[in-house]
Amino acid sequence: MTTTTDVKQVVKQRYGEAAARVAQGASNACCGGGAASVGGSDPITANLYDALQAGEVPEQALLASLGCGNPTALAELVPGETVLDLGSGGGIDVLLSARRVGPTGRAFGLDMTDQMLALAEENKRKSGLTNVHFLKGEIEHIPLPDNSVDVIISNCVINLSADKDQVLREAFRVLKPGGRFAVSDVVVRGEVPATLRRNVELWVGCVAGALSDTDYLAKLAAAGFEGADIEVTRVYSVDDAKEFLAGQCADLQQIAQQVDGKFVSGFIRAVKPGGAQPVRQSAAQAAGDGACCSPGCCS
Repeated sequence: MTTTTDVKQVVKQRYGEAAARVAQGASNACCGGGAASVGGSDPITANLYDALQAGEVPEQALLASLGCGNPTALAELVPGETVLDLGSGGGIDVLLSARRVGPTGRAFGLDMTDQMLALAEENKRKSGLTNVHFLKGEIEHIPLPDNSVDVIISNCVINLSADKDQVLREAFRVLKPGGRFAVSDVVVRGEVPATLRRNVELWVGCVAGALSDTDYLAKLAAAGFEGADIEVTRVYSVDDAKEFLAGQCADLQQIAQQVDGKFVSGFIRAVKPGGAQPVRQSAAQAAGDGACCSPGCCS
């Protein structure tokens, strides 16, 4: 049986290795060894950031991106706000958020992997930004006070947690009244074969840890959030499944057929009750404003 400790150890090991590869000049992918983020071939991580955004961050921050979306394109950040990125990795979304909230705002990144934190601190130094703060810790136990954050973002990380209810409770706790939860994540539509769930390696491969869309919304409501919704930004096909399951399973073709269209990248929004809310912007509207939200809107 897979335990919470098992999952955390695998995540730490895999993401520590990813940070080491980036430090040596290699790129990463969420579910394997492909190129990431801009123009790569990995079906999950490719083309998440447009050229303008890529030019706003150090190259190593871009190479270290292991996300499945671009929460900074859709989170509706405004100057002066405090933003927290859960599972911030090499820091790309923290750095982009820091630029959007400006010098009167703050951007925090939380990660439990020492190698990623070291990489993020180096990227912060290269960026010259002074409103960025990286914290060591687990997303199940956020080291920030109650009611201290305006916006929580995350990029393909919550699905890696073995205790998602605790993650969402903590997110609710640290958000101010009226605060926004605005994350990108992999979501499941329909039933997933038990063989995928049993393979702990796939938790780091963005597949086995994913919640169903209905479960995600139910958990957000149970944590106290209101107005939760999921906007699908990309549907993964059989061909995509073959790529992100490569090397994981012996009967790849059969499993790829089983997951066809069931895994999607989505933008998940919710709010903590209280306070005024900004007008929401759809993925298509954000893309029209020059912000790339997913591989689909960048093609």
